[in-house]
Amino acid sequence: MPYPDTLLSVAPLGMPWDTLDPFLFCVHHDDAYPPGNGRYGPDAALLKGRQIGSDFSGKAGWSMYHGQQVPGFPAHPHRGFETVTIVRQGRIDHADSLGAAARFGGGDVQWLTAGRGIVHAEMFPLLRTDQPNPLELFQIWLNLPADSKMVAPHFTMFWSQDIPRHRFVDEAGRATDVVCIAGALPVPDGVLSPLSPPPDSWASRLHADLAIWTLRLAPGARWVLPAAMGDGTRRKLYFFAGSRLAVDGQPVAVRHSMELRAGAAVTLVNEGADAAELLMLQGRPIGEPVAQYGPFVMNTEQELRQAFEDYRRTQFGGWPWPDPAPVHGDSADRFARHADGRTDRFPPQEA
Repeated sequence: MPYPDTLLSVAPLGMPWDTLDPFLFCVHHDDAYPPGNGRYGPDAALLKGRQIGSDFSGKAGWSMYHGQQVPGFPAHPHRGFETVTIVRQGRIDHADSLGAAARFGGGDVQWLTAGRGIVHAEMFPLLRTDQPNPLELFQIWLNLPADSKMVAPHFTMFWSQDIPRHRFVDEAGRATDVVCIAGALPVPDGVLSPLSPPPDSWASRLHADLAIWTLRLAPGARWVLPAAMGDGTRRKLYFFAGSRLAVDGQPVAVRHSMELRAGAAVTLVNEGADAAELLMLQGRPIGEPVAQYGPFVMNTEQELRQAFEDYRRTQFGGWPWPDPAPVHGDSADRFARHADGRTDRFPPQEA
């Protein structure tokens, strides 16, 4: 049976997830961390059999990644792109070479423009010692066009309580919840406008038609995903939780991605007994050459070699923290201390 003409392709989710220009990379971390040991990591006995320093095993439902005592990603450089980190559950501790720091989670989003170069750490402290420490997040890499590759680094926080969201209810009373991280969302009484992206982001250009939404359809819910507005926009949906979804009548199993015809509205129906959860990434392609090696993304091999030389020579400003994997204390409060000295602080939103 052929796909409807609004559904261009379907593919299983890999690791990382396949993306379309202007996106470079997307990963979904969903780790069932155990109670902490009082030093923000798991008990030493649970580390046996893991390749500490590079543990992506998923053993017992969690990984240490590049962390030694605390899970996460100690200090590492980026140049030439942006990271958008959506933390749905748990906490991330951020520290960077600008001197900025943050602890965020429970729906918060960090948007970091690496530009000409930044070093940052992303650690996952196990704050609770008497109960598990689940962590769920998306990290999305968004490319920068050539004229923004070497802009000054920029650190932005989108706090959960400020991020626009809307609940759509179908004729049967079943809800679809949409969280609007980037890209305007049409709603029955107008348009829901997102928070402003960083100034040098591709997302800040109106013609980029960039959108990042998360969708949650209750069992049986029906929702019409509105058409994108931009010329040449591409759109991909990632069905990462649930069981069965119909896309314009075409059944799609969980853990699959779908490229959709962006200029057409598409009807989504959750045909499963559990909530269906999806991530949508949409944007007009930048359409420039990509030269990438690990954490550096440029347009040419010569620029890539220069990035390595610049990092070797300058360390992108150096590392102002006493160790490569900083953790910000015991409190579950969410906060950000910006490089200019501004501080935001909020109480936990999770029990």
